[in-house]
Amino acid sequence: MSLRTIITAKNLSVAYTNRTIWSDANFEISSGKFIAVLGPNGAGKTTLFRLLLGLIPYTSGELSILGGKPKRGNPRVGYVPQRHTIDRDTAIEALEMVRIGLSGNRWGVSLSPEKERQMALESLRIVGAEELAHRPLGKLSGGELQRVFLAEALVSKPDLLLLDEPLANLDIRREKNLIQLASEIVKSQGVTVLLIAHNINPLLPVLDSVMYIVEGKITTGTPNKIFTSEALTKLYGTPIEVLRDSQGRVAVLGIEEELHHHE
Repeated sequence: MSLRTIITAKNLSVAYTNRTIWSDANFEISSGKFIAVLGPNGAGKTTLFRLLLGLIPYTSGELSILGGKPKRGNPRVGYVPQRHTIDRDTAIEALEMVRIGLSGNRWGVSLSPEKERQMALESLRIVGAEELAHRPLGKLSGGELQRVFLAEALVSKPDLLLLDEPLANLDIRREKNLIQLASEIVKSQGVTVLLIAHNINPLLPVLDSVMYIVEGKITTGTPNKIFTSEALTKLYGTPIEVLRDSQGRVAVLGIEEELHHHE
């Protein structure tokens, strides 16, 4: 499969009121890549997603996504937010929730109810949740809901999938299962996945690269390039030590604010 550029940023800056979140970001992201977005609390990880979703403007520079400017409701961009509030009495079935991801049309072409149903079922199958199709959301476990919302994000067959802290509050087994599922989606569907995380270690076996946001800067590269004492010391402007154990797991020492805080 030939690679194509999905996202291009040139001298990109974003600010809220008078506070610059990050500035002069330059990066390119290719198709079919699995990328972790990391950094301390408040660094601007979710801000990046909001830019890509066309929800907020950037201050200066250029940002191209899928060959155009970011725009709200782009069916080629799938998104799973960090939090969903589902009441235990919610009766809507999983299949209907996934169909919402189609919003009644695809690229301006109306779809029949049967076509929407088939696409929703196929999306549930991709995430291994076809058996949940007719179960109400209020009766699903946290892990099952995650798969349904992932299916909703995938139903429009996006080129880019944004996952905001999908591993939060999952136990080790469900965390591993979700990472493996996301990796399989990258490989089988050719989707580019950007995943905001608070811990690099569970992701290391499947990542192509890391986007690290800190101190108003965005740096991209392979995990081996980013997670070195030299690289993080330069990023933070203070001495940082990166240690690796016999299994390759990473520990970062010298950062006052722990990296696993949520944004």
